[in-house]
Amino acid sequence: MSVTVIRKVLAAVFAGLALTLLSAAPAAARADKLKLTVAGDGAEGVTIQATYADGRRLDRVVRLVLTATGPDGQKVGPVQLEPQPEGQGFYSSGKLLTAGTWKVTVNSPAPLPGKATATVQARAAQSPPAPKPVAVNEPTDGGGGAGAGWWPFAAAGLVLVAGAMGVAMLFGRRRTDTPND
Repeated sequence: MSVTVIRKVLAAVFAGLALTLLSAAPAAARADKLKLTVAGDGAEGVTIQATYADGRRLDRVVRLVLTATGPDGQKVGPVQLEPQPEGQGFYSSGKLLTAGTWKVTVNSPAPLPGKATATVQARAAQSPPAPKPVAVNEPTDGGGGAGAGWWPFAAAGLVLVAGAMGVAMLFGRRRTDTPND
């Protein structure tokens, strides 16, 4: 092989390597950032859904730090959030805020930086209404015992079916016993 052929082969290899590295760099840069979606949990907490900036699901645990400013200048945080079992990339603060409107900021430090701010309306936790008391001797289904009303009808139906079959067998047998003249 001549020196020029070797130089051309090496130049092609280096060009291919450079193109590979340059095309992978934007993808790696996108994968190194997080998209954080912050929302209230309907009570006194905050939920966060973390995904990669390109929309892929988060495949590892990241460190998220929450700070919040509430009514009358109240401050909460910084609080480190832990991942929850409800889903991949799902984080929740638990009961953290008091009732009112809060400005919540969630940060993710390097190596996967991300930041999101949202306004969250915190409400006092609601308890279910007390059950209505039920009298012990008051029937709840309008009849006697639970399901006791259908047995007599089922028994009567079985008796009627058995009687009809007996009559059919009796008349069927008489016809075959009659001689044909």
